[in-house]
Amino acid sequence: MQGGTRTDTNGDPATSSTNADTQTVDAQAGDTIAALADALAGVLSCSREVIDLAVTTFVAGGHLLLEDVPGVGKTTLARAMSIAIGGESRRIQFTPDLLPSDLTGVSVYSQGTGRFDFHPGPLFANVIIADEVNRANPKAQSAMLEAMGERQITVDGATYELPDPYFVVATQNPIELEGTYPLPEAQLDRFMACTSFGYPSAAAEAAMLTGAHVSRPLEGLSPVCSLDDMRLIRAAAERVHLADPIAAYIVSLVSATRGRDNIRYGASPRGSLHLAAMARARALAAGRTFVTPDDVQALAVPVLAHRLVLDNAGYGFASMDRARRVVADVVDAVPVPRSDRL
Repeated sequence: MQGGTRTDTNGDPATSSTNADTQTVDAQAGDTIAALADALAGVLSCSREVIDLAVTTFVAGGHLLLEDVPGVGKTTLARAMSIAIGGESRRIQFTPDLLPSDLTGVSVYSQGTGRFDFHPGPLFANVIIADEVNRANPKAQSAMLEAMGERQITVDGATYELPDPYFVVATQNPIELEGTYPLPEAQLDRFMACTSFGYPSAAAEAAMLTGAHVSRPLEGLSPVCSLDDMRLIRAAAERVHLADPIAAYIVSLVSATRGRDNIRYGASPRGSLHLAAMARARALAAGRTFVTPDDVQALAVPVLAHRLVLDNAGYGFASMDRARRVVADVVDAVPVPRSDRL
């Protein structure tokens, strides 16, 4: 604004400048999020819906679980994400003999210093690729809980902060039962969203065979933003307005999963928090400063379905398909807030 320094109602130019900077970040966030999704779409053959969900989960500060058959690009998605944000990624191949210290790191005695020095494990990176996480034993799986929930790791009584931003992309193959350990409900609840890639279209699969970088699909990918940019965007997502009727709508959806037939356990309160965070991130990506019922409805299935424990649900694709249908039915049944009350 020309002709002088703009001040807020209290006459504080520093506060006014901070508010202006915040508004600029919020206005540019949607463009950056779209550029990030476009970059991933350029190297992946999955649907844009899956890519948008992955980016939304990352912006919301959550973690993503990918359930699908091998070879559809789950690991490539995580690696592409780390490159696009200019971060560091680590891939962990989960196996039955994996130890918790193989993930967190160990303290090793140094004769030169006469003390124990901590050697960080592969969990210390911005993007963690937990490949076939259901092949690890429960003890190793539990080592992920503190990292995913609190963004820190405790080893030998000492606590170490993990990088920021921090994003876990875990994959599991739901069609193989031998040598696997199904993730417990407590760990599934740590994942903000869960989805499947599905098979690519015939045209997309043909393009994979004739592309210039068939064996190295990430070779031409470059960062579209920095880690600092992502921290600002995540903060902007937290500022997106969630009206009281929308909050009540989210609670109604989650509560409706707890009292239905054939559901042993419904979604937890963490499911409500995650659905609200995802809706805020989706609104920000759309260039809005407020959440709408459409944001909530679009994300209810990937955010809530994997948290349900169904009676006689079985395991793998069949169980997840049933859970998704249940959540879809809940979305259809719960009344939507009136627009004049938002």
